[in-house]
Amino acid sequence: MDRRTKNLTNRLQPGDIAIIDHEDLDRLAAEGLLQQRVAGVVNVARSLSGRYPNVGPLLVAAAGIPLLDGVGPEVMERVAEGQRVRIQGDEVWLDGTVVGKGIRQDLQSLERDYEASKQAVGDELERFASNTLEYMQQEHHLAFDTPDVPDLVVDIKDRHVLVVVRGNDYREDLATLRSYVREMCPVLVAVDGGADALLEYGFRPHVIIGDFDSVSNDALHSGAQLVVHAYPGGEAPGAARLDALGLAYTTFEAGGMSEDVAMLLAYEKGAKLIVAVGSHGSMVEFLAKGRSGMASTFITRLKVGQLLVDAKGVSQLYHSRLRKRDMLLFLMAVTLCFVVVGVAFVPRVYFESVWLLLQEVLRSITH
Repeated sequence: MDRRTKNLTNRLQPGDIAIIDHEDLDRLAAEGLLQQRVAGVVNVARSLSGRYPNVGPLLVAAAGIPLLDGVGPEVMERVAEGQRVRIQGDEVWLDGTVVGKGIRQDLQSLERDYEASKQAVGDELERFASNTLEYMQQEHHLAFDTPDVPDLVVDIKDRHVLVVVRGNDYREDLATLRSYVREMCPVLVAVDGGADALLEYGFRPHVIIGDFDSVSNDALHSGAQLVVHAYPGGEAPGAARLDALGLAYTTFEAGGMSEDVAMLLAYEKGAKLIVAVGSHGSMVEFLAKGRSGMASTFITRLKVGQLLVDAKGVSQLYHSRLRKRDMLLFLMAVTLCFVVVGVAFVPRVYFESVWLLLQEVLRSITH
């Protein structure tokens, strides 16, 4: 049980019932719950509010997992983590007592709500664009000012930098980038939980940057340089955790989201190319993170745009290169086989022919 789904995910065991407080349950959070093989989900809030199309609740329902919606905050006061509860119809039961009641969602009801949300997205888009423009006026300095960039142990200048955010499709992107990482040896910069994503695929991050609210202790002790994202004015939420763990870190004061700051860090340190994995780009992705606009992201990407490439484009490029290289290697292998066969078998065929000829000559002499 947790009001922050990403914090709860790491504690869940298969068969648990997850009690969350997550309005508009986003796709990444839903995938995390599914990966932990929960037996049910009880949401204090509405999993699909109707503000914008959100597929997270549909993923839960499509997996056949009971989803009880809008139960209300009281259930978190009546239930303690570790207690055995059950979902029965539209109710949550604990020790023979109903401790919460909500709306039992299924795939059909969620699909209706999803379609209805498509009709309302225009109003949300207008508000989102308005907020973005308003904040762009306040944060335009991001595009023109040179920030006070911290020193890094790893040298980024003229190298590729892979910035990893634990966002949508990050697993698929990392899986397809293995060859790229092996060939180009980019500097691996993880944004918070992106460090665990890299470790999951056998890569060790060089730098971890962010608020450190969704990264494991294992990742923090992986040997990466730790850079705390400090907001304008000096507030650095991630510093307290690192201080408690006794870990050394540097700070980077800049506005915007941590993934924007990671890209800005790579840019200011002279990266040759910045490849983004799991970064946020659509309105739905920003709203899912509780962001009402994307001013800092828009400005940051204007600044680093000529260096920034999405991971999907890089993976397609390297798949194409690999196909050509594999074909060349195949042709070379076939040619080598013919040479080996020729060397091994041509003398044998020659001597067999000579022996047959001698036999014919002897036969003609004796007869």
